[in-house]
Parts: sequence; structure tokens; C-alpha cells
Amino acid sequence: GMDGRDLVEGRVGEGDANSATDAHAGHNTDLIPASNAGEEAQDRSMHEAEQTESPPAGEEEDTDSMDGSGLCSLTEEGEGGGRRERVKDDGKRAARKRNRPSGGTLRHSSSSDEDEDQEVEEEEEEEEEDEQAMEAWLGAELQELDGPKWRAVPSLRAREIGRNSAHFVQRVCGSRGLVQRLELQGRLERHTGCVNTLHFNPSGTRLASGSDDLRVVIWDWARRRAELEFDSGHKSNVFQAKFLPHSGDSTVAMCARDGQIRIAELSATQRCKNTKRVAQHKGAAHKLALEPDSPCTFLSAGEDAVVYGIDLRLDRPATKLVVVKEGDKKVGLYTIFVNPANTHQFAVGGRDQYVRIYDQRKISENDNGVLKKFCPSHLVSSESKTNITCLVYSHDGSELLASYNDEDIYLFDSSHSDGADYHRRYKGHRNNATVKGVNFYGPCSEFVVSGSDCGHIYLWDKHSARVVQFMEGDRGGVVNCLEPHPHLPGMATSGLDHDVKLWAPTAENPTSLKGLKEVMKKNKRERDEDSIHHGDQYDTQLLWFLMRHMRNRRPLRSRRVEAGEADTDESWSSPESSDEEDGGPDHIQCMSS
Repeated sequence: GMDGRDLVEGRVGEGDANSATDAHAGHNTDLIPASNAGEEAQDRSMHEAEQTESPPAGEEEDTDSMDGSGLCSLTEEGEGGGRRERVKDDGKRAARKRNRPSGGTLRHSSSSDEDEDQEVEEEEEEEEEDEQAMEAWLGAELQELDGPKWRAVPSLRAREIGRNSAHFVQRVCGSRGLVQRLELQGRLERHTGCVNTLHFNPSGTRLASGSDDLRVVIWDWARRRAELEFDSGHKSNVFQAKFLPHSGDSTVAMCARDGQIRIAELSATQRCKNTKRVAQHKGAAHKLALEPDSPCTFLSAGEDAVVYGIDLRLDRPATKLVVVKEGDKKVGLYTIFVNPANTHQFAVGGRDQYVRIYDQRKISENDNGVLKKFCPSHLVSSESKTNITCLVYSHDGSELLASYNDEDIYLFDSSHSDGADYHRRYKGHRNNATVKGVNFYGPCSEFVVSGSDCGHIYLWDKHSARVVQFMEGDRGGVVNCLEPHPHLPGMATSGLDHDVKLWAPTAENPTSLKGLKEVMKKNKRERDEDSIHHGDQYDTQLLWFLMRHMRNRRPLRSRRVEAGEADTDESWSSPESSDEEDGGPDHIQCMSS
């Protein structure tokens, strides 16, 4: 952790030098026979103690450099932890010896020295207890990691003779061995702002990205080339851009901080024909939820607590499905997802601790239509302000994964009854600074993947809840969006950096998870420290992003005017949008790029 690193780099060097000298003096005294040991030993130890009062500058530098070279061993697990405690102990004792008044004899210690010894012992006990508590927290709620379910050589031999060839790709993509060999392949660079959304088309040949720069880029990711770039028509940060299924990759749905839900119509000649507004939330719209087989219907959720059903076949596409409430209080929404096994059901999460599942056929104004609610039992009555930043269903709809703001990631069984507790818990990352995404990885949802405020990407084995991959993902410090490829063993990620990163399992050796434990402990300590301050940091971060966008907004507007992009009066906006002031252009004729 940070305290340990400060100790190693600073105070340990000085303390260790003096403690080593004191130890050397004590050792020589012990070698003198008992009959001669009296005053001679005392004088020698006094003399050497005086020498250690002011060592030459060169010696201090040597000691620090030696100590710095031992950083790795001091921060390793097990024995290293005990060694670190001993170094701290020696440093403190040496400091006490230097500060003791030397009245010509060392036989009698003052009461103040005894008090100092007692305080130091108490501090050491507290530190040891904290370390034990941290180790217990890291090891809690974990299962044993199963043996590998896929082996390369037997699987390849079986495929050669036609045995189990139909499941070959599925087993490869879901194998732990390949996940442990993921490494960075390249970057897609075109945006001039943070990249907030990534989405592969159903065939996996194209990748859509949306950014704070208000533009959407369609990538031929395999060739590292932008095929199409267009203005989204939004007035603030683009939060999602998704290909509608079975639309021939010609329709992209988008939502943004300005609350608009927009549709972009793309032509076969790699250009954007136009974008239209189809709904308007009275607050930021963070997520869209696609229906797996529908090219014309999807859902949207906003911070105004409203869920809209969008049907592009209707004259007025937007229908208000539900206003999410807890009692009489509206609950602003950050995330929504449709159950792939039962598309009538959808789950939402937002500004409280509950995952809510609705059935579109059973929603009524009287009981608000909640089919069931899930929440980790220890968060039900928690006074801390917890939010759900992202939730997703597994590939078959049997499980539901929810990431909590500055808490952990929880897996629920979607078939359980109302009020059921979580099934698995995934920890070690940090979800505080932004609206962090979470996702399943693998064709059968074998793994859980999330970004973190520490800039790393974590992959947990779903069953055991153990970290199996740990990668540095973002120089900007935060990874928000993780999009697995629909058919291949790889994924795309983005965050505060202005690029998109592509990952594939090409490393020669599996990861050693170097430094993982220390980063996990650091994240936990920072989270605990922040929880002591009861300020609403989450909303502060959102405000910070908004203010940053406002600073960059004027030049973007002027560029659009210079490009001659004209607005028209055509609109598919919802009836509720009429109250919204300046919701942005309803229809924009795109300029090809």
C-alpha cells in the first residue's frame, strides 16, 4: 500500500542503518566473556552509539540505495510481510535510541521510554491486525479454481478427425489458458475526447465507438482503419452507440448526456445519411438495451428515472414504459439490460442499491410493476450512498451481474425469488471516479471483466471469483468500457484515454499476476479511507466531467457551423420532450468523412 511504500522509500533507510549498527554493537558485546563484560561492553556500545549519531553523507546514500534495491522483497507475500514489519520495528527502535538522553549510564530507562515502547508495540499490533484483516478480506468468499477445461493439443487432434468440431471455437474462446495470455495488440486513434462506448456489430467485423467529442466512428478494427466518422447530433457527451441487430449494420442507436435518444441511418456506400431524435429524457441517458433479434425496437433509461420503449415502426417511436420509484421517490437510472432468454423482461439499476427486474406485460401504475428486486444483504440497510453503475445478463439470461459504485461486483441468479442475496462476489478493483462498466467474457459467460480507477483491467473466473488476468489498460488512469468480440477470443476497451485498445491472446506465457495483490490492497485502503468522508463524491465526479465538456463545447459548435451542417424540423421526439428546453437538433444531415 501507499503507507508501506512511503516507509520503504523514506524512513526505512535511515532507521535500518542505525538499527544495523546497534545490532552489530550488541553482537560484539555478547562475544566478550561474562567476567570481563561489565564496563568495557558498556563503553564500547556507548562509543559506537555516538558514532551512529552523525554518519557521513555517503554512507546514508549507500544505505538508502541498498534499501531501495530490496523493494521487491519487502512487498512480496508471506515472508516479505514479516520482513517489512521487522524493518519498521528496527527503524523505530533505532530512532528511540538516538533520541534517548545519555546521562553516562544505560542501566536505567526512564518512564517516558517505557511509554514510547508501549505505544510502538500497540501501533505494531494494530498494523499487524490490519494486515491480517486485509488478507482475510482478499481470501474470503473464494472457491477453488477448477482445472483447465480445454487443452490445446488434444482438442486440435480431435478436430482433425471431425470429433467435437462444432464446439471447437466456443471452447477455445472460453478457455482460461487464452484469457491468461491476453495482451495489447494495438490502438485505434481518431477521437479527440474520452471514448465512452464500444459496440461490435453482430458479425464482429465492425466496431462502433462514441466519445466526448460528440462524434461516432465506425472502425474496420482488423485493419486498424476508420471506415466512417460522423457527427452524432448530440449536444453533450455520447454515452452509447449500438448497431441494431438484423439491420445490415445500417442503423445505429445513440444516447448521450443531453438526454436525447438518436438514430443514425448509414448507407451501403460508407456514409451517414442523417441522424434523427426519437426520444428525449429530462436528464442524462446513459444506456440503451437492445432486443437480441429486433432491428427496430430497443429500450432507453435516463437519470429522470424513466424507461422508454422505442419502436422505429411507429410515427411516435417513444413510449414511456415505467418511472422507477422507491416509495414515492424517483430513482435515477444509469443502466438497463434486456433478458436475452425472455425479452419481455428487463433489469435496471441506478441511484440506489437495488437491481429491479420488470416485465413489460405486467407493468401497472399502481404497484409500479416491479417483478423482483435483488440487493446484497449487507447493502440493504447500508447508510453509505451506493449506486449501480452497470448491470448485464449472462448469455442465457440465467445470471445477472451488477457493479456497485465504490463497492464490489455481485452476481445474482435471475431465477431466484424477490429479495434473494447475491451468488458470487468479485473484488479487488476500484469503481469510484466514473460510471464504470462490467461485462461477461466468453461464449458461455465463463469470466467477469471490469475496468478500474487504478487503470487496470481485471478478469475473474466466474465460478471461483478468483482473478485470472490483470492488465494495465489506460494511461489516463480509468478503464470504463469493455466489449468482448462476439465470436473471437479478444476484446476492445476504452476509458479516459482518447483511443480504443484491442486485446488478443497472443502472449507466449500465461500471466504471472505480478503486483496484483499490492494493487488490490491499495484499492481497498483507498476505498475505506474515502468511505469515512460522507461526501457525495460520485455526483461530484459527474459534475467534473460536465464542466470539462462545457469548456470544450464552443470550438466543437463552431466547427459544425463552419462545416455547414444544417438542422431540419423533422422529429420523432416523444410527447414528453416538448417540455425540455433546447433538446438539440431533431434531424441532422450528416457530412461524409
